[in-house]
Amino acid sequence: MRMTLAILATCFFLGWGLARVVEEVRFNQDCGGYLERAANANTTQLAEKEMARALEYIERNKLTEGYTSLLWKTPDEDLGFWYSNLSASLVELRDVRPDASQLERSNVLMKLRETLTNTGEHGTELTAPSGISVYPHNMAYCAWAVAAILLMAILWPIALYDM
Repeated sequence: MRMTLAILATCFFLGWGLARVVEEVRFNQDCGGYLERAANANTTQLAEKEMARALEYIERNKLTEGYTSLLWKTPDEDLGFWYSNLSASLVELRDVRPDASQLERSNVLMKLRETLTNTGEHGTELTAPSGISVYPHNMAYCAWAVAAILLMAILWPIALYDM
């Protein structure tokens, strides 16, 4: 019976991990991927289309204000700034005149790429607040992980002790 409980606790933890992966994939499919495409676009029209699609998702899912952090508010997890920055980028793309020179268009696209991406440990990465894929349920996911880890830490030693 104790081994069964320990295995169930492990399944509870694996469920948390799977749920996080699924939420991350959903965010990338519905928003992050479009932001990456906007950053990589070769024309302002294409970038504008991708940005508009990403911002539609952000607004529909109310990712326009608040913080993704649980304990303290840090600038890198400020949804309001992130959303305002993305919105301003879309306005800039829409303000490019049809008769704008290639240099002007290139400058707007370079600025957009710098806004949307950073160079991180794994190369170029999308700039987005950490934990955004599970926002506004960050606290619930944290509680789920802590509960699962505590259950495993308690139940596995008991289950193995009886062997």
